[in-house]
Amino acid sequence: MPLVAPKCWQVLHLSPIDFLCYNKSKDRGVCTEILHHGKGPRMFESHVFARSAAHSAVLYWDKPAAAKAGAQYTVYLDGQPAATCDRTHFTLTDLRSQADYRADVFFAGRCVGSCEFRTTPVKHRIDVTEAPFWARGDGKTKNTAALQRAIDACGAGDAVYLPAGTYLTGALRLHSNMELYLDEGAVLQGTAEIVDYQPRIPSRFEGVEMRCYSSLLNLGTLDHTAGPNCENVVIRGKGVIASGGRELADKIIADEREHLKDYLAEHAALVAECENERTIPGRVRPRLINMSNCRNVWVHGLTLKNGASWNQHMIYSDNIITDHCRFISEGVWNGDGWDPDSSTNCTLFACEFSTGDDAVAIKSGKNPEGNQINRPSAHIYIFDCRSTAGHGICLGSEMSGGIEDVQIWDCDLTNSWSGIEIKGTPKRGGYVRGVTVRDCTAPRLMVHAVPYNNDGEPAPSQPVFSHMSFERLTLTGRGLRDGGFENVEPIELAGFDAPGHELRDVTLDAVTVENETGTLTLPLQFCRGLTIRDLTCTARK
Repeated sequence: MPLVAPKCWQVLHLSPIDFLCYNKSKDRGVCTEILHHGKGPRMFESHVFARSAAHSAVLYWDKPAAAKAGAQYTVYLDGQPAATCDRTHFTLTDLRSQADYRADVFFAGRCVGSCEFRTTPVKHRIDVTEAPFWARGDGKTKNTAALQRAIDACGAGDAVYLPAGTYLTGALRLHSNMELYLDEGAVLQGTAEIVDYQPRIPSRFEGVEMRCYSSLLNLGTLDHTAGPNCENVVIRGKGVIASGGRELADKIIADEREHLKDYLAEHAALVAECENERTIPGRVRPRLINMSNCRNVWVHGLTLKNGASWNQHMIYSDNIITDHCRFISEGVWNGDGWDPDSSTNCTLFACEFSTGDDAVAIKSGKNPEGNQINRPSAHIYIFDCRSTAGHGICLGSEMSGGIEDVQIWDCDLTNSWSGIEIKGTPKRGGYVRGVTVRDCTAPRLMVHAVPYNNDGEPAPSQPVFSHMSFERLTLTGRGLRDGGFENVEPIELAGFDAPGHELRDVTLDAVTVENETGTLTLPLQFCRGLTIRDLTCTARK
């Protein structure tokens, strides 16, 4: 394909820091054309972004409206064809350090978008096994102090480097303008001892601010009244970041239950409203990676494994990019993978999930606190992700601060239980709106109320779910749970029973459903403004 300048050409100029960052909510670089597709003109609009290291750069772009599953894209680097791919991302390698490049992405002979980026300098390695740190990767020596000294010594031109080995550690605290790099074969292994996750720090769990145990990696300080206080952090490599998983979780829950035994006994009705008897004592568990009030964080290439609860949790944060990672937490209760919580401009792609709960859970606080803090999760982009176990992609149930502008495409959630789920309780208040899901496979699609974790004071009004589009989905009607598949209802759409709180303005377009009979009854409740085009039901072979 020749490189032809389109009629409308805009280049996004990015200013380099340690990695390239760009806020999607602001002046986005756009290459726009009108395509005559189908019945009439459609807007062809997308955006190209880059995250760079010294010798490589990860490009990613919004999926054009006209592109279907398997669409082909051509990537040009400085005017020369570099690759053809069928995903909305591509990794450029063998680049020069501290060099300027321009990338252009084309689809169907037209420009998707362009960006200019600069590769970083080669970072000075702070090898944690060398003087003056002397960390030992023997899997036995506790290296918390040595690793923290290396992190504290890391400047903007440095990278804390872990060579192959298993580095046992407690909680660590990262800071602005630094990089943590794990080489292939390196394992940053959190202990299963409660004392190693002291002190408790301000955090948020299941929508409520509280003091939780320190996570394995801690970035920023929680403050819902303020902006970022930790920024420009890179966590990448080919290694593994793991924690104490179920063993650590069980110890903390047992300890906290003993500490709260009088409170739990006096509030039996409150406990009954929770998911189970472990819910309240379990809320103080640490995450694997906790980001509070962070901005411009890039997590790339790693295996993230066995947090005592959620694995990557972003609270009041902005511009968080996670790509080419594996999330593993099977057997961990509440073992979510990737959870943006009252956070904006968060992008997840090319990741694989085998989790004990949701692969992704988008949150924004719990009634009434979430309503009062009023910080939504917005501009969330999820694409080219795969599930091998777990619940799937969920919006809610803590969504009292609002969730809006969530774009999901090219995800395979076949091996999950819930598939795609948008949920809240009647007490939550808040809203979920502006959700688009395209070209995905899942067991089912659910937009509904749930009965669990309905504790606490109610919000002033019930939630509102609205303005959602589901296009070119395949719903298998078979959910994976406990290693086996079970028949599930492929579509459930329900709003709330208060006037004005119905589920509204929802479109199903080119959705294929599979079940045992080849016939479908849609369970609808409290819905209005539902549009269905090309809904097909086939009998499972």
